[in-house]
Amino acid sequence: MGSTEATAGASPAETAATGLTGAEVAERVAAGRTNAFSQDTSRSVWSIVRANVITLFNGIILACFLVLLAIGRWQDALFGFSAVANAVIGSVQEYRAKRALDKLALLNAPHARVMRDGAEAEIAVETVVVDDLLVLRAGDQVPADALVARAHGLQLDESMLTGESDPIEKAPGDRVLSGSVVVGGEGTALVDRVGADSFANSLAAEAKRFSLVASELRSSINRVLKWVAWIIGPVALLVLNAQMIAQGGWVEAWESGSWRDAAVATIASVVAMVPLGLVLMTSITFAVGAVKLARQQVLVQELPAVEGLARVDLICLDKTGTLTQGDIVFDAAHPLTEVPGWEAVLAWYGVQNDANATARSLAEPFPAVPAAEPLDRVAFSSARKWSAVTFGDGMWVLGGPEMVFAGSSHASLAAEATALAATGRRTLVLAHGTPTDDETVPADAVPVVLLTFKENIRPDAASTLEYFAAQGVGVRIISGDNPQTVAAIAREVGLDAPRGFDARELPADAAELLAVLDEYVVFGRVTPDQKKRIVVTLKAAGHTVAMTGDGVNDALAIKEADIGVAMNSGAAATKAVARLVLLDGRFSHLPNVVAEGRQVIANIERVSMLFLTKTSYATFLAITFGILLLPFPFLPRQLSVTDGLTIGIPAFFLALLPNAQRYVPGFLRRSLSFAVPAGLAVTLGIGAYARLAANAQIPEAEIRTGSTLILTIIGLWILVVLSRPVTRFKGAVIGAMMVGLVLVYTVPIVRDFLQLVDPTLPTALLVLVTSLVSIALIEVVRFAHRRIAARDAERAVAGRLRAR
Repeated sequence: MGSTEATAGASPAETAATGLTGAEVAERVAAGRTNAFSQDTSRSVWSIVRANVITLFNGIILACFLVLLAIGRWQDALFGFSAVANAVIGSVQEYRAKRALDKLALLNAPHARVMRDGAEAEIAVETVVVDDLLVLRAGDQVPADALVARAHGLQLDESMLTGESDPIEKAPGDRVLSGSVVVGGEGTALVDRVGADSFANSLAAEAKRFSLVASELRSSINRVLKWVAWIIGPVALLVLNAQMIAQGGWVEAWESGSWRDAAVATIASVVAMVPLGLVLMTSITFAVGAVKLARQQVLVQELPAVEGLARVDLICLDKTGTLTQGDIVFDAAHPLTEVPGWEAVLAWYGVQNDANATARSLAEPFPAVPAAEPLDRVAFSSARKWSAVTFGDGMWVLGGPEMVFAGSSHASLAAEATALAATGRRTLVLAHGTPTDDETVPADAVPVVLLTFKENIRPDAASTLEYFAAQGVGVRIISGDNPQTVAAIAREVGLDAPRGFDARELPADAAELLAVLDEYVVFGRVTPDQKKRIVVTLKAAGHTVAMTGDGVNDALAIKEADIGVAMNSGAAATKAVARLVLLDGRFSHLPNVVAEGRQVIANIERVSMLFLTKTSYATFLAITFGILLLPFPFLPRQLSVTDGLTIGIPAFFLALLPNAQRYVPGFLRRSLSFAVPAGLAVTLGIGAYARLAANAQIPEAEIRTGSTLILTIIGLWILVVLSRPVTRFKGAVIGAMMVGLVLVYTVPIVRDFLQLVDPTLPTALLVLVTSLVSIALIEVVRFAHRRIAARDAERAVAGRLRAR
């Protein structure tokens, strides 16, 4: 029947049946032969510093900073200190998030089960040593490479290593690799490779690091940075040429030393084009979101996952451990055929080391365990969905009725099982027959007793699903249980699920499968490979899919989903591949995660319009003044102040405000649809002012003062426009920036430092008219932008309705 129990002399590992002694363990620890491996559960400190400091744009800023210091214009190098502050703030925020998440990960680190001094012990994975005897049971993740010593139907899922999803049966002498998962049976294995030499640490590094999970925010911002990187060089040369000509030509400027003024003006244009603060704000918002969720017992294993769940339009749930608490309770036995000894067989199932929750619930109602040892057994597997044991009186098979008697003529059994499943009870059948030589149900098997089990529904399940329904997020329940049982539980938590679909009838064709997934909400008898296939099909259809679960059978689908969510009570392998782990197992945390993600997306979109507007007008101004051969109307120090008052300081507050706006695809397109025309409006205003002022023979210092004043006024108005509706807090931030503007122009020491002068009447009138016209243009741009955003929102709502 396929048992792989080791026999004497079959493997050297059998000599280690009692495991290592304390002295032997100490000897190996002293020799450094442990599973310890220095691997952070998140980004290293160096990677955080590198991401915030060693960047292309920081290099450009540093070069500009050094040039200004070299020519003695340190007053115009303020932006250098601002860039340093950005890098420090970003690094500190991400490091704080790393520390918080590392502590949570440490508290919830997986353990290994070993034999030491003849007794079973549970130890930290890193304290496993060479020659330890691992005790392996269903749901365990193998912590170190080992050779099987003893096996009872031991089956491992090695898909994390090989990509092959079929369980592999292991016999004594076979190798088991760290990172593989026990999906059936039990056994022991002797460790022979640990630490950096094993697969375990490379798997942990892959699963726990802050990898770049799909993030629309991050990818969109990186695209903008790439565009700016391509154009910043040619634009800088264009501006430099214009400034040198404005100083009397290249030869005259070089001989007179006025090339320094040209260099300062060029640096002002280049620095203004770099959206440094946008990268900082995104990193800070992700990090703060992760820390806030950590306080709610949600471990974010990859920062962009905070954003990811807010983009989800369809969530796939495993029933057990998600909708239900996972605590299976025995309900009743319904005898079918008179075969003596079935109570003792159920008692045997209830006390096995590899018993799952359903089998363990049999221990209390059936305490009389048979005295005789079984002759053979077949371990349960999620693909087979039954297990078997052979005693002297024959072979007993325990499993789902439709799986044990697939295609048979037991119509009355099927009818009774279906009726019981429709009430929300799980059903198993215990059958009896003549032992077989392979892992198949005996041809003469007869159903002896039908068993029913109940599950306690999570008290927060109904309200959480109601939230997702209100938010337009579609739900699919995919479970390994009877489809009608699952459908009954789904109805109990408020889902519209008249009946469940039996996954054994799922079509092979992708288009037909998608049609079934669109029609049904509940799917039962789903294998691990089918769960993965369902997720892949939904993703291919354009959905952003989340998958929640706690069992080993959910690991493949959770890894494949856009956002995988695992319960902390689940298997170690499932938690290792999830983006988010619910540490207290409360499904009700998901709305908070969605809300946090929406806050991140909505606020970064608002902040990005501020930064991208600055990049737009800085680029357009540089090109315009370069083509017109006009002196650039700003000093770097003046731009540093306007940036701080209109963008940098307010953006920090706006990025962290509560925001429940639903996610709408097209973040970058919407941001640019405001930023580009708004940047053109600013450029038209300042360009027209500079040309008119030059024609009126207004001094250059006064032109710069007027340009700085116009830019600050328009920038503050853009801040007002993007802050609508203006709450009391937003009003306070905007008011504080306006007070700052007044102080800049009235405090003598500040005004002198910024080289601002009192404007004459013609300049004041030009500033007033230009500001009013530009503000009017900004209002037109915002009106058009709101129309674009509204159309995007309508399309998103239609998409959510289709998903449901």
